Amino acid sequence: MSVKHALLSASSAHRWLSCPPSALLSKQFEDVPSHFAQEGTDAHALAQFKLERLLGINTKDPTESLKFYNEEMADHADDYSAFVLEQVEKAKETCSDPQILIEQKLSFSSYVPEGYGYVDCLIVADGTLTVIDFKYGIGLKISAESNPQMFCYALGGLALFDGIYETNNIRLIIYQPRKENISEYNISKNELIKWAEEVLAPTAQLAIKGEGEFKAGKHCRFCKAKATCRKRAQYNLELAKYDFDEPATLDKQEIAATLTKIDMLVSWANDVKEYALKEALQGTKFEGFKLVAGRSNRKFADEAAAADIVISAGKDPYEKKLLGITAMTALLGKKTFEEILGGLIVKPPGKPVLVTSDDKRPEHNSAYQDFNENLEEINHDKNS
Repeated sequence: MSVKHALLSASSAHRWLSCPPSALLSKQFEDVPSHFAQEGTDAHALAQFKLERLLGINTKDPTESLKFYNEEMADHADDYSAFVLEQVEKAKETCSDPQILIEQKLSFSSYVPEGYGYVDCLIVADGTLTVIDFKYGIGLKISAESNPQMFCYALGGLALFDGIYETNNIRLIIYQPRKENISEYNISKNELIKWAEEVLAPTAQLAIKGEGEFKAGKHCRFCKAKATCRKRAQYNLELAKYDFDEPATLDKQEIAATLTKIDMLVSWANDVKEYALKEALQGTKFEGFKLVAGRSNRKFADEAAAADIVISAGKDPYEKKLLGITAMTALLGKKTFEEILGGLIVKPPGKPVLVTSDDKRPEHNSAYQDFNENLEEINHDKNS
């Protein structure tokens, strides 16, 4: 589903609430859709179809028009629609006639000038308004807690059904299947309206005028001005100003200070390089740099012809490799896969990574893991 986004949209609320002038600044840049955005659009279209079909709504199957359709996407869309149905049944426990809205345009313009957005699913019932957002992205794990995009959807839902349902509780749910993430957060209607009046509305007034202070941070990730924004450059270049002269090596506190910024520094550097390359390809000259042909690898001009020649020489030109789990599931079908191969699936521990202390994953204990691995080896030797 292709939709036009408002200047101060719900989906970009986290960014413009953190950095109000970024909204008008971003208008100067062309909106270039990415591979990931199109994949997400396809996943949403499929999820909408499957959910509407489960609800008995006559709807058109979009599968043939989806560029990024695959078996994994279909499975996640099935699971999402089943999950939403569970939430509908939960709403029916306290309300005989809950309303279910899918891909509904919601206006929160009473707080944000021309503010609107499209919610994936809204379940309206006496007592509780449930907002469900389907996130197909695999990059960042998204939390529903104090999520301004979800808050804006909830405000739009309250405005739409004001006086029809007596709603006191707002239930926000992020459904992000490829990160195995279902995040839920509850907020009262009064708390939400207080936030809208004290935070959302005044910040929106700054943003619509291009006023307020520029601020760099994680919210820069999806800003169209991220490559050329001076504030972001200053923020990241602070790391380059670190005084490394004395002592010769960094202490733990200095390394920790560096780690807090290094991911954003790398992201910023890559954004600047990508922007500069795009501009150079269009004729812009940057002092001290030039465009050259990159390295390339040799390849067969005609793979089929090469294979025929090798076969005629009496050799096998193909290598055989076991299909991965996703491809094997697609080959056998999900049910058959689980029946005949489910017992052979293992999930080894992931490679340790260093993250900030607020990450919700349990801390890695190498000594504990080594002990378990040794214990498994001992038990294996006993049983052999």
